[in-house]
Amino acid sequence: MRRAVVLFVVLVGALGALLGFRILRDRRAAEGPSGGSGVVEGTAVDVRARINARVVARHVEEGARVDKGALLVTLDCTEQEAGLAETEARLAMARAQADAARAGALAAGRNSEAVAAQATGSQAQIASLADQQGLAQRQADRMEKLGTATTEAALDHARAQAASLEQQLTAARHSSTAAGRQARAAVEQERASQQQAESARRSVEAAEATLRRARISVSECELHAPMSGTVETLVLEPGELALPGAVVARLVDTRRPKATFYLPNAELASAWPGQEATVRADAYPDRTFPARVVTVAREAAFTPRNVQTRSDRDRLVYPVEVHIDAPDGLLLPGMPVEISLSDASTRAVAEQR
Repeated sequence: MRRAVVLFVVLVGALGALLGFRILRDRRAAEGPSGGSGVVEGTAVDVRARINARVVARHVEEGARVDKGALLVTLDCTEQEAGLAETEARLAMARAQADAARAGALAAGRNSEAVAAQATGSQAQIASLADQQGLAQRQADRMEKLGTATTEAALDHARAQAASLEQQLTAARHSSTAAGRQARAAVEQERASQQQAESARRSVEAAEATLRRARISVSECELHAPMSGTVETLVLEPGELALPGAVVARLVDTRRPKATFYLPNAELASAWPGQEATVRADAYPDRTFPARVVTVAREAAFTPRNVQTRSDRDRLVYPVEVHIDAPDGLLLPGMPVEISLSDASTRAVAEQR
Protein backbone atom coordinates (compact mmCIF):
# COMPACT_ATOMS: atom_id res chain seq x y z
CA MET A 1 0.00 0.00 0.00
CA ARG A 2 2.80 2.40 0.90
CA ARG A 3 4.60 1.54 -2.32
CA ALA A 4 1.50 2.38 -4.35
CA VAL A 5 1.18 5.71 -2.59
CA VAL A 6 4.84 6.50 -3.31
CA LEU A 7 4.39 5.60 -6.97
CA PHE A 8 1.27 7.75 -7.16
CA VAL A 9 3.10 10.69 -5.60
CA VAL A 10 6.04 10.28 -7.98
CA LEU A 11 3.69 10.07 -10.95
CA VAL A 12 1.81 13.17 -9.88
CA GLY A 13 5.09 15.03 -9.39
CA ALA A 14 6.37 14.00 -12.82
CA LEU A 15 3.12 15.08 -14.47
CA GLY A 16 3.23 18.37 -12.60
CA ALA A 17 6.83 18.99 -13.66
CA LEU A 18 5.97 18.16 -17.26
CA LEU A 19 2.95 20.46 -17.19
CA GLY A 20 5.02 23.25 -15.65
CA PHE A 21 7.70 22.82 -18.32
CA ARG A 22 5.14 23.05 -21.08
CA ILE A 23 3.52 26.10 -19.53
CA LEU A 24 6.95 27.76 -19.20
CA ARG A 25 7.84 26.87 -22.78
CA ASP A 26 4.54 28.25 -24.10
CA ARG A 27 5.01 31.43 -22.07
CA ARG A 28 8.50 31.92 -23.44
CA ALA A 29 7.24 31.27 -26.94
CA ALA A 30 4.48 33.82 -26.43
CA GLU A 31 6.93 36.38 -25.10
CA GLY A 32 9.44 35.65 -27.89
CA PRO A 33 9.35 36.98 -31.45
CA SER A 34 6.42 36.12 -33.68
CA GLY A 35 6.84 33.60 -36.43
CA GLY A 36 5.72 30.26 -37.69
CA SER A 37 6.47 27.23 -39.78
CA GLY A 38 6.57 27.18 -43.54
CA VAL A 39 7.82 25.29 -46.55
CA VAL A 40 10.49 26.54 -48.94
CA GLU A 41 9.18 27.45 -52.38
CA GLY A 42 10.95 28.45 -55.57
CA THR A 43 9.84 30.66 -58.46
CA ALA A 44 8.17 28.15 -60.77
CA VAL A 45 7.56 28.77 -64.48
CA ASP A 46 5.62 26.47 -66.77
CA VAL A 47 6.92 26.16 -70.34
CA ARG A 48 3.92 25.63 -72.61
CA ALA A 49 3.59 24.68 -76.26
CA ARG A 50 1.92 27.12 -78.64
CA ILE A 51 1.48 24.76 -81.57
CA ASN A 52 0.05 21.30 -82.13
CA ALA A 53 3.08 19.08 -82.78
CA ARG A 54 4.80 15.90 -81.61
CA VAL A 55 7.86 15.88 -79.38
CA VAL A 56 10.96 14.98 -81.40
CA ALA A 57 13.65 15.18 -78.71
CA ARG A 58 14.28 16.18 -75.10
CA HIS A 59 17.61 17.91 -74.61
CA VAL A 60 17.65 17.94 -70.79
CA GLU A 61 16.58 15.64 -68.01
CA GLU A 62 14.59 16.28 -64.87
CA GLY A 63 16.72 17.79 -62.10
CA ALA A 64 19.19 19.38 -64.52
CA ARG A 65 20.34 22.93 -63.96
CA VAL A 66 19.86 25.08 -67.08
CA ASP A 67 20.65 28.67 -68.01
CA LYS A 68 18.23 31.12 -69.55
CA GLY A 69 17.73 30.37 -73.24
CA ALA A 70 18.81 26.72 -73.02
CA LEU A 71 17.07 24.37 -75.45
CA LEU A 72 14.68 22.10 -73.56
CA VAL A 73 12.46 20.30 -76.09
CA THR A 74 12.25 20.12 -79.89
CA LEU A 75 8.88 19.62 -81.59
CA ASP A 76 8.17 18.26 -85.05
CA CYS A 77 8.24 21.29 -87.35
CA THR A 78 7.56 19.71 -90.76
CA GLU A 79 4.20 21.40 -91.30
CA GLN A 80 5.38 24.77 -90.02
CA GLU A 81 8.50 24.69 -92.20
CA ALA A 82 6.37 23.87 -95.27
CA GLY A 83 4.11 26.80 -94.43
CA LEU A 84 7.17 29.02 -94.08
CA ALA A 85 8.48 27.97 -97.52
CA GLU A 86 5.08 28.64 -99.09
CA THR A 87 4.92 32.05 -97.45
CA GLU A 88 8.39 32.97 -98.68
CA ALA A 89 7.38 32.00 -102.24
CA ARG A 90 4.19 34.07 -102.02
CA LEU A 91 6.20 37.02 -100.76
CA ALA A 92 8.63 36.74 -103.69
CA MET A 93 5.68 36.63 -106.11
CA ALA A 94 4.04 39.63 -104.44
CA ARG A 95 7.28 41.61 -104.65
CA ALA A 96 7.62 40.79 -108.37
CA GLN A 97 4.06 41.92 -108.97
CA ALA A 98 4.72 45.09 -107.00
CA ASP A 99 7.81 45.83 -109.11
CA ALA A 100 5.77 45.31 -112.29
CA ALA A 101 2.99 47.54 -110.97
CA ARG A 102 5.47 50.30 -110.10
CA ALA A 103 6.98 50.05 -113.57
CA GLY A 104 3.51 50.22 -115.13
CA ALA A 105 2.63 53.26 -113.03
CA LEU A 106 5.86 54.96 -114.07
CA ALA A 107 5.19 54.22 -117.76
CA ALA A 108 1.61 55.46 -117.43
CA GLY A 109 2.87 58.66 -115.85
CA ARG A 110 5.31 59.27 -118.66
CA ASN A 111 2.64 58.48 -121.26
CA SER A 112 0.31 60.95 -119.57
CA GLU A 113 2.97 63.63 -119.71
CA ALA A 114 3.58 62.92 -123.43
CA VAL A 115 -0.12 63.06 -124.29
CA ALA A 116 -0.53 66.26 -122.29
CA ALA A 117 2.40 67.78 -124.19
CA GLN A 118 0.82 66.68 -127.45
CA ALA A 119 -2.46 68.31 -126.49
CA THR A 120 -0.62 71.50 -125.61
CA GLY A 121 1.15 71.39 -128.98
CA SER A 122 -2.19 70.95 -130.75
CA GLN A 123 -3.49 74.09 -129.09
CA ALA A 124 -0.42 76.00 -130.21
CA GLN A 125 -0.83 74.65 -133.75
CA ILE A 126 -4.49 75.75 -133.80
CA ALA A 127 -3.50 79.26 -132.76
CA SER A 128 -0.85 79.42 -135.48
CA LEU A 129 -3.18 78.08 -138.18
CA ALA A 130 -5.89 80.47 -137.07
CA ASP A 131 -3.51 83.39 -137.49
CA GLN A 132 -2.39 82.14 -140.92
CA GLN A 133 -5.97 81.51 -142.08
CA GLY A 134 -7.07 84.92 -140.96
CA LEU A 135 -4.18 86.56 -142.77
CA ALA A 136 -4.89 84.58 -145.97
CA GLN A 137 -8.59 85.41 -145.83
CA ARG A 138 -7.89 89.12 -145.43
CA GLN A 139 -5.44 88.98 -148.33
CA ALA A 140 -8.07 87.32 -150.53
CA ASP A 141 -10.67 89.92 -149.51
CA ARG A 142 -8.32 92.83 -150.38
CA MET A 143 -7.49 91.33 -153.79
CA GLU A 144 -11.21 90.86 -154.50
CA LYS A 145 -11.86 94.55 -153.68
CA LEU A 146 -9.17 95.67 -156.11
CA GLY A 147 -11.24 94.30 -158.99
CA THR A 148 -9.46 94.71 -162.33
CA ALA A 149 -6.29 95.81 -160.57
CA THR A 150 -5.42 92.18 -159.89
CA THR A 151 -5.41 89.10 -162.05
CA GLU A 152 -7.98 86.37 -161.78
CA ALA A 153 -5.25 83.80 -161.19
CA ALA A 154 -3.84 85.68 -158.22
CA LEU A 155 -7.30 86.01 -156.71
CA ASP A 156 -8.00 82.31 -157.14
CA HIS A 157 -4.66 81.46 -155.55
CA ALA A 158 -5.40 83.65 -152.54
CA ARG A 159 -8.85 82.12 -152.14
CA ALA A 160 -7.49 78.60 -152.45
CA GLN A 161 -4.79 79.30 -149.85
CA ALA A 162 -7.36 80.69 -147.41
CA ALA A 163 -9.63 77.66 -147.95
CA SER A 164 -6.72 75.26 -147.47
CA LEU A 165 -5.75 76.95 -144.21
CA GLU A 166 -9.40 76.78 -143.08
CA GLN A 167 -9.46 73.03 -143.69
CA GLN A 168 -6.15 72.62 -141.83
CA LEU A 169 -7.54 74.64 -138.94
CA THR A 170 -10.66 72.44 -138.78
CA ALA A 171 -8.52 69.29 -138.86
CA ALA A 172 -6.26 70.71 -136.15
CA ARG A 173 -9.24 71.45 -133.96
CA HIS A 174 -10.51 67.88 -134.35
CA SER A 175 -7.00 66.58 -133.57
CA SER A 176 -6.86 68.83 -130.50
CA THR A 177 -10.19 67.50 -129.28
CA ALA A 178 -8.95 63.93 -129.71
CA ALA A 179 -5.67 64.80 -127.99
CA GLY A 180 -7.58 66.27 -125.05
CA ARG A 181 -9.61 63.12 -124.70
CA GLN A 182 -6.43 61.04 -124.90
CA ALA A 183 -4.86 63.23 -122.23
CA ARG A 184 -7.82 62.70 -119.88
CA ALA A 185 -7.73 58.97 -120.59
CA ALA A 186 -3.99 58.92 -119.92
CA VAL A 187 -4.56 60.68 -116.57
CA GLU A 188 -7.17 58.08 -115.61
CA GLN A 189 -4.83 55.31 -116.69
CA GLU A 190 -2.04 56.81 -114.61
CA ARG A 191 -4.35 57.00 -111.59
CA ALA A 192 -5.43 53.37 -112.08
CA SER A 193 -1.79 52.28 -112.42
CA GLN A 194 -0.87 54.10 -109.22
CA GLN A 195 -3.75 52.39 -107.40
CA GLN A 196 -2.57 49.03 -108.72
CA ALA A 197 0.94 49.81 -107.52
CA GLU A 198 -0.41 50.78 -104.08
CA SER A 199 -2.48 47.59 -103.95
CA ALA A 200 0.60 45.57 -104.89
CA ARG A 201 2.59 47.31 -102.14
CA ARG A 202 -0.09 46.45 -99.59
CA SER A 203 -0.02 42.85 -100.82
CA VAL A 204 3.72 42.80 -100.15
CA GLU A 205 3.14 44.13 -96.61
CA ALA A 206 0.49 41.46 -96.00
CA ALA A 207 2.85 38.75 -97.29
CA GLU A 208 5.63 40.06 -95.05
CA ALA A 209 3.30 39.93 -92.03
CA THR A 210 2.32 36.37 -92.93
CA LEU A 211 6.00 35.51 -93.23
CA ARG A 212 6.71 36.89 -89.75
CA ARG A 213 3.86 34.80 -88.36
CA ALA A 214 5.17 31.71 -90.14
CA ARG A 215 8.65 32.32 -88.71
CA ILE A 216 7.17 32.66 -85.23
CA SER A 217 5.42 29.32 -85.69
CA VAL A 218 8.71 27.72 -86.73
CA SER A 219 10.51 29.26 -83.75
CA GLU A 220 7.88 27.72 -81.46
CA CYS A 221 9.11 24.27 -82.53
CA GLU A 222 12.05 24.74 -80.16
CA LEU A 223 11.15 25.40 -76.53
CA HIS A 224 13.82 27.31 -74.61
CA ALA A 225 14.19 28.06 -70.92
CA PRO A 226 12.67 31.47 -70.10
CA MET A 227 14.93 31.77 -67.05
CA SER A 228 17.80 30.06 -65.30
CA GLY A 229 16.70 27.32 -62.93
CA THR A 230 16.24 23.63 -62.27
CA VAL A 231 14.13 21.41 -64.50
CA GLU A 232 11.54 20.09 -62.09
CA THR A 233 9.40 18.12 -64.53
CA LEU A 234 9.34 17.12 -68.20
CA VAL A 235 5.79 16.16 -68.98
CA LEU A 236 6.06 14.66 -72.47
CA GLU A 237 8.20 11.92 -73.92
CA PRO A 238 9.46 11.82 -77.55
CA GLY A 239 6.61 10.84 -79.84
CA GLU A 240 3.87 12.25 -77.62
CA LEU A 241 1.66 15.04 -78.91
CA ALA A 242 1.97 18.53 -77.46
CA LEU A 243 -1.29 20.48 -77.60
CA PRO A 244 -1.47 24.29 -77.72
CA GLY A 245 -1.31 25.60 -74.16
CA ALA A 246 -0.20 22.26 -72.68
CA VAL A 247 2.65 22.27 -70.14
CA VAL A 248 5.77 20.67 -71.59
CA ALA A 249 8.26 21.44 -68.81
CA ARG A 250 8.41 23.21 -65.46
CA LEU A 251 11.40 25.21 -64.24
CA VAL A 252 12.06 26.25 -60.66
CA ASP A 253 14.44 29.05 -59.75
CA THR A 254 16.05 28.12 -56.41
CA ARG A 255 18.25 31.21 -56.26
CA ARG A 256 15.39 33.21 -54.75
CA PRO A 257 13.69 30.87 -52.26
CA LYS A 258 10.61 32.04 -50.41
CA ALA A 259 8.32 30.68 -47.73
CA THR A 260 4.86 31.45 -46.40
CA PHE A 261 3.76 31.10 -42.79
CA TYR A 262 0.61 32.13 -40.96
CA LEU A 263 0.25 34.62 -38.13
CA PRO A 264 -2.75 34.59 -35.78
CA ASN A 265 -4.90 37.67 -35.54
CA ALA A 266 -3.42 38.70 -32.18
CA GLU A 267 0.14 38.83 -33.61
CA LEU A 268 -0.62 40.50 -36.93
CA ALA A 269 0.70 43.87 -35.77
CA SER A 270 4.18 42.36 -35.36
CA ALA A 271 4.63 41.83 -39.12
CA TRP A 272 5.04 44.42 -41.89
CA PRO A 273 6.59 44.48 -45.38
CA GLY A 274 10.33 45.01 -45.30
CA GLN A 275 10.68 43.53 -41.84
CA GLU A 276 13.75 41.39 -41.21
CA ALA A 277 13.34 37.76 -40.25
CA THR A 278 15.43 34.69 -39.46
CA VAL A 279 14.95 31.27 -41.05
CA ARG A 280 16.09 27.93 -39.67
CA ALA A 281 15.95 24.66 -41.60
CA ASP A 282 16.03 21.16 -40.17
CA ALA A 283 18.71 20.25 -42.72
CA TYR A 284 21.06 22.90 -41.22
CA PRO A 285 20.41 22.91 -37.46
CA ASP A 286 23.47 25.06 -36.67
CA ARG A 287 22.82 27.68 -39.34
CA THR A 288 20.38 30.52 -39.84
CA PHE A 289 19.43 32.39 -43.03
CA PRO A 290 18.41 36.05 -43.17
CA ALA A 291 15.05 36.84 -44.72
CA ARG A 292 12.76 39.78 -45.33
CA VAL A 293 8.97 40.06 -45.22
CA VAL A 294 7.57 40.77 -48.67
CA THR A 295 3.82 40.70 -48.19
CA VAL A 296 1.36 40.54 -45.31
CA ALA A 297 -2.08 39.45 -46.48
CA ARG A 298 -4.94 41.91 -46.03
CA GLU A 299 -7.48 39.12 -45.69
CA ALA A 300 -7.45 36.15 -43.35
CA ALA A 301 -6.76 32.73 -44.81
CA PHE A 302 -9.47 31.28 -42.54
CA THR A 303 -12.58 33.23 -41.64
CA PRO A 304 -15.29 31.67 -39.46
CA ARG A 305 -18.92 32.37 -40.24
CA ASN A 306 -18.94 35.04 -37.52
CA VAL A 307 -16.18 36.54 -35.41
CA GLN A 308 -18.22 37.76 -32.49
CA THR A 309 -16.32 35.89 -29.80
CA ARG A 310 -12.69 36.16 -28.78
CA SER A 311 -12.05 32.51 -29.57
CA ASP A 312 -13.34 33.01 -33.10
CA ARG A 313 -11.07 36.03 -33.60
CA ASP A 314 -8.09 34.05 -32.35
CA ARG A 315 -8.77 31.49 -35.06
CA LEU A 316 -8.10 34.06 -37.78
CA VAL A 317 -4.70 33.58 -39.43
CA TYR A 318 -3.03 35.76 -42.08
CA PRO A 319 -0.47 34.54 -44.64
CA VAL A 320 2.94 36.23 -44.47
CA GLU A 321 5.47 35.70 -47.27
CA VAL A 322 9.22 36.10 -46.79
CA HIS A 323 12.07 35.98 -49.27
CA ILE A 324 15.12 34.14 -48.00
CA ASP A 325 18.72 35.12 -48.66
CA ALA A 326 20.40 31.73 -49.09
CA PRO A 327 23.14 30.42 -51.38
CA ASP A 328 21.80 28.70 -54.47
CA GLY A 329 21.00 25.05 -53.91
CA LEU A 330 20.97 25.02 -50.09
CA LEU A 331 17.27 25.55 -49.49
CA LEU A 332 15.36 23.35 -51.91
CA PRO A 333 11.62 23.52 -52.59
CA GLY A 334 9.67 21.46 -50.09
CA MET A 335 12.08 21.88 -47.15
CA PRO A 336 10.31 22.72 -43.86
CA VAL A 337 11.64 25.83 -42.13
CA GLU A 338 10.98 27.85 -38.99
CA ILE A 339 10.61 31.61 -39.45
CA SER A 340 11.14 34.15 -36.67
CA LEU A 341 10.32 37.81 -37.14
CA SER A 342 12.54 40.55 -35.75
CA ASP A 343 11.50 42.39 -32.61
CA ALA A 344 8.67 44.85 -33.09
CA SER A 345 10.84 47.66 -31.66
CA THR A 346 12.85 47.68 -34.88
CA ARG A 347 9.79 49.02 -36.68
CA ALA A 348 10.10 52.38 -34.95
CA VAL A 349 13.77 52.55 -35.93
CA ALA A 350 12.90 51.71 -39.55
CA GLU A 351 10.15 54.35 -39.63
CA GLN A 352 12.53 56.98 -38.26
CA ARG A 353 14.96 56.23 -41.07
